Amino acid sequence: MIKISVIIPAYNSQKSIQNTIESVLKQTLKNWELIIVDDGSQDSTLEVISQFTDSRIKVFSFPHAGANISRNRGLKHANGEFISFLDADDMWTPDKLELQLQALQSHPQASVAYSWTNCIDEKSQFLRRGTYITATGNVYAKLLVVNFLESGSNPLIKREALITVGGFDESLSGGQDWDLYLRLAARYEFVAVSSPQILYRISGNSLSTNVVSQEAACLTVIQRAFSHAPESLMYLRKYSMANLYKYLLCKSLEGSPEKSKNLVATKFLWKAIINDPSLLKAPACLKIILRILTTTLLPSQFTKILFSKIPQISNTNTLLGYMQFNP
Repeated sequence: MIKISVIIPAYNSQKSIQNTIESVLKQTLKNWELIIVDDGSQDSTLEVISQFTDSRIKVFSFPHAGANISRNRGLKHANGEFISFLDADDMWTPDKLELQLQALQSHPQASVAYSWTNCIDEKSQFLRRGTYITATGNVYAKLLVVNFLESGSNPLIKREALITVGGFDESLSGGQDWDLYLRLAARYEFVAVSSPQILYRISGNSLSTNVVSQEAACLTVIQRAFSHAPESLMYLRKYSMANLYKYLLCKSLEGSPEKSKNLVATKFLWKAIINDPSLLKAPACLKIILRILTTTLLPSQFTKILFSKIPQISNTNTLLGYMQFNP
């Protein structure tokens, strides 16, 4: 019996999918199948995939429909007892599947295992660490506050649990992984592997960089989640909103300093402070205000030189360390 089904939705992924597939082939656990769902790619994605001849790899092609539909399509073809999704621009460390499966076997009451995340750039070089949050058991309240799994490429999920909650919501344009994890956490326990095994790629054309549409989608996820949450957890809503805007703020400022980013960044900063006034005491908040002011008032060529000389100003991702986890 196939133990694990890995599902990769791929759309115009010619630049990264080779590394993604290789990270699955390098897994120390060998009892898996890899299901690649080509979502109507117009580039050479299928040509890159065809270079791999491993019999465990299965490829299905459909007209373009979006990542959520592709993931659910892959699930229909999966034969494994456990399911893990992997975006076509992300990668895993070689021990990812093995250690997550061991965690689930050691905690039979859990249906979801997840690991820590590190972010990489377009050249697969380390960019920054993730939140490194460890939570085991009933994680529903914690997950309402922050999506500590951080991406759709993280967990290993029991197939039965995934089918019970209905897979991915195909109506969402963003935040679909958080939505799925919340529905899972409402029914099942989680177990953590306290090791960075997910390599989440930050690139200029990734969906997560479209922060305006991501804001709308995540607000829908939050509204839906708290409409089903018990009254005793309603007080967590402000922390959830604060963490959302801290995350969106960091996403809006990623990359080189540009004046065009400042309007959206200022809006996100203001909404984060409204929901979490203690943010004003965070040193990272002062860095962000300084960054916005310098990129707004000074010539762009000068700010690029300034930021290259003083990288502490440009590094806004430390704000993620102030995400409320146990309010």
